[in-house]
Amino acid sequence: MLMMNRGRAAKLHYAANGFQMVSSGDHVVCAVTGETIPLDELRYWSVARQEPYASAEISVRAALSAR
Repeated sequence: MLMMNRGRAAKLHYAANGFQMVSSGDHVVCAVTGETIPLDELRYWSVARQEPYASAEISVRAALSAR
């Protein structure tokens, strides 16, 4: 059963203190770089833009460019 989601991108709803899975998968794709981020390594996202980021640096860069 768990193997069915391998290699599939999850769809998430991002909140200030976490995220909720909308569609199952094992990773998300960084909104800036396109890099695959395993769900257990996802630490950075934008609640306002509902986007995941691969690192803190990329998150800050995205926030600055969105101004």
